[in-house]
Amino acid sequence: MADVMCDDRPLVFDDLVAWFADGAKPKADWRIGAEHEKFPFRLADRSPVAYDGEAGIHALLTGLMRFGWKGVFEGETLIGLERNGANVSLEPGGQFELSGAPLNDLHEICDETGVHLSEVKTVADELGLGFLGLGFTPDWTREQIPVMPKGRYRIMRAYMPKVGKLGLDMMFRTCTVQVNLDFGSEADMVKKFRTSLALQPIATALFANSPFTEGRPNGFLSARANVWTDTDADRTGMLDFVFKDGFGFETYAAYALDVPMYFVKRGETYVDVAGRSFRDFMDGRLPELPGERPTIKDWADHVTTIFPEVRLKKYLEMRGADAGPWSRLCALPALWTGVLYEDSALDAAWDLCKDWSVESHEGLRAQVARSGLKAQVGGRTVQEIARDMLAIAHDGLKARNRLSGGLVDETNYLADLEEIVETGMTPAERLLQLYEGPWNRDMAKVYDAMAF
Repeated sequence: MADVMCDDRPLVFDDLVAWFADGAKPKADWRIGAEHEKFPFRLADRSPVAYDGEAGIHALLTGLMRFGWKGVFEGETLIGLERNGANVSLEPGGQFELSGAPLNDLHEICDETGVHLSEVKTVADELGLGFLGLGFTPDWTREQIPVMPKGRYRIMRAYMPKVGKLGLDMMFRTCTVQVNLDFGSEADMVKKFRTSLALQPIATALFANSPFTEGRPNGFLSARANVWTDTDADRTGMLDFVFKDGFGFETYAAYALDVPMYFVKRGETYVDVAGRSFRDFMDGRLPELPGERPTIKDWADHVTTIFPEVRLKKYLEMRGADAGPWSRLCALPALWTGVLYEDSALDAAWDLCKDWSVESHEGLRAQVARSGLKAQVGGRTVQEIARDMLAIAHDGLKARNRLSGGLVDETNYLADLEEIVETGMTPAERLLQLYEGPWNRDMAKVYDAMAF
């Protein structure tokens, strides 16, 4: 069904279910959408970047318009850019995100990423700014980080401390890389959801890249992943119900319906309804909007405020990886495309994790944040499982046979991950080794090593 209702009748539960089901596409129409975040910082003193000022985030967004980007505004405030199906968006603490267009293959994804990084570097060099590829800010405190002027972030900022200890860290001090992938039917969605959710901690370990907080080691390999364990239990986690018999669009819609709301957007205004029930909204019983009932756009907005390790919209989002350098920005979509877009690969990947107990999923998620590839599940180390997962992804990409210039397939984008698995050292452990050795515990060296 379309995002705009065809009549004035109130939404019913079947409409919510149908919104997800409408995402199903034939395999020939499956695309790949890549997203990544990075921390802007001032080259002069490695400090965070405010929105305003001659060399602020607004100036950075404005500077990118020379490359054909068009402004996205909230009232009169420039909050993002759009071009040819891609978006540059502004995260709560100024993290700069590329949400890429749906593209045909990984060669196009990596080209898009490279063009974006070239454009932002051109403008950032003029402004005296750099960008850092880590999963968590290595030395900034929460109080140092400026707040970006977006209405939804004001509401989230007030609500987060009520439901978790680390939600504000999630908003202001984390960066991620993710990939969005299509499904062909409800059955295909279920299989991809279960497989990718169970294996998400394996990706978290491979991409673990946030071992520092406020200038010192924090005891984690992925502080970003740990933050999500105490952000908001109502809207995060490993979703045990996904692995139960009968899971489908209806189950997920029922789950999403019971996740507390953040806001309702009316025109350019975000109405604060944090903690309210979407069910009450459907019955016209929101105190903030008495008698008003939601549109399908309100439902779509609400779905974006749910943050499990894999999220269903009209496609599936793999969300469990720390940001990192340019080569790993391409590796994340390569990993999941290889695993999920060929039936034989998907079957083999499910065989890796199908016997894990539902209870083990959250435990593994917590383990990998601290132990990375050394974590264990089902009697095996994550390193062993990751080696098998990469071999499956390699075979899946080989079977896709998408060639660049008629010569090179997509498997080369897995090279960084294959090296990580073979050495058994996560990116975070390499950073800690450098920090304790050649860097002599000088946090400035992190910026030298991890800046784009």
